[in-house]
Amino acid sequence: MASRLPTVVVASGALLLAACALNDPPKAGEIKSESMAKVDVPAAWKAVPPVAGIVPDNWLATFQDDPLTAVVTEAIASNPDIRVGAARVEQSQLYAKLAGAKLYPAVDLIAKGGVKGGDSSALQGGWLLMSWELDVWGRVRYGRSAAAADAMSAAADYEYARQSLAALVAKSWFLATEATLQADLARKTIADSQALVRLAESRAQVGVGNDEDIYVARASVATYQDALRQIELARENAIRALELLVGHYPAAAALVDTRLPSQPPPVPTGLPSELLERRPDVVAAERRVAAAFNRVGEAKAARLPAIALTAGVSGISSDLVVLKGHDNPVWSLGANLLAPIFHGGALKTNVEIKTAAQKQAIAEYASIGLRAFGEVEAALAGELAASDREKILSQALADNQRAFDIVQTKFRVGSTDMRFVTQRELALNGTQAALIRTQAEQRVQRVNLHLALGGSFAVRPVNSTTPQLPIPK
Repeated sequence: MASRLPTVVVASGALLLAACALNDPPKAGEIKSESMAKVDVPAAWKAVPPVAGIVPDNWLATFQDDPLTAVVTEAIASNPDIRVGAARVEQSQLYAKLAGAKLYPAVDLIAKGGVKGGDSSALQGGWLLMSWELDVWGRVRYGRSAAAADAMSAAADYEYARQSLAALVAKSWFLATEATLQADLARKTIADSQALVRLAESRAQVGVGNDEDIYVARASVATYQDALRQIELARENAIRALELLVGHYPAAAALVDTRLPSQPPPVPTGLPSELLERRPDVVAAERRVAAAFNRVGEAKAARLPAIALTAGVSGISSDLVVLKGHDNPVWSLGANLLAPIFHGGALKTNVEIKTAAQKQAIAEYASIGLRAFGEVEAALAGELAASDREKILSQALADNQRAFDIVQTKFRVGSTDMRFVTQRELALNGTQAALIRTQAEQRVQRVNLHLALGGSFAVRPVNSTTPQLPIPK
């Protein structure tokens, strides 16, 4: 038996060398050509002229807002959804490891013991068994490659989830700050309006005013008080949303900035063609196509015969029974062949199912890619529009302030009535509120742009248990 072992090993090695090589899944460029054949990707972004350079990382630092950075750091470390994503990555990596285990021999040990009055066989001994499926057609290797692609897809999805959470926290921070500024403006407006009420009452007492001016001024105060209450509610809701993202109880008690950070300078946007190689969600979609491709190969290989080598060694003895002609230990070596003959079309249908899943993955890649292009163009256009509006509103605010000062002077000297003062005050406060909203929108659109471009950020939580995984290319 021992002399046969080298022959079998040599034959097995030759069979493995002759085994079919795996087909490589399509590359990202090939997937793009197939799924987005009618999409003419321009050489530069259409919304605004591109800024030369490479899309930067660490975009969070460009706002130079330490409290914002601290909030994002805490959110990444504490957000439940991020912890779920980290667990999914860990599971997918273990599944990939499990899928590759079938490429190695399986070895099992069986031990048996018996004494008089116990085991009726009274046999004692052990069996060491080994089986090894020869992956001739690549079924196991295709499965391992598919699981590895799934793991890389999960890692890319996890990275995109981290980036999305950071972006959402930053935008929520800006909106909460904006609501704080709007509330301060509303309180100032109420104080100014109450001063006008007192002025109207004084004018009526000296005979240069009338009751109508008093009632108009009081109505304005009530209108601003109502607006303030709505703004306070919006601020509380914005802070609650921020607290939930950070993993805190939504008590609307968190402190936010009382000013918006300065708008960072324009960032390099790269080229549209680079976007599909950089954005984690697009990379994840490309890896899902690769996984689906390998699942098709796995299903096709399952229709072919499976060959396995078996080997074993055993030693048996008994205190009660004489085992005549039995040598210890006993060696055995063999091979098994399992060829599928008839399964009611199940194997063929499984190939068709996996092929349809591959088509779905390719279509989803196109959907995510087009969405990525759209998000970049929308963020570029949104930030440009907000920047233009800020300039317009700043000029309008200056003009409205001068007009309000003039009408206030006229009202004090009795050359106009309260209605004109109220109109000018409404225009001034409306412009101030719109300017604050536009400034916050600029910063929100900058965050949207970084997320759309796939630019990551450098914040990594201290003592975090979440895996920090590279994005596969």
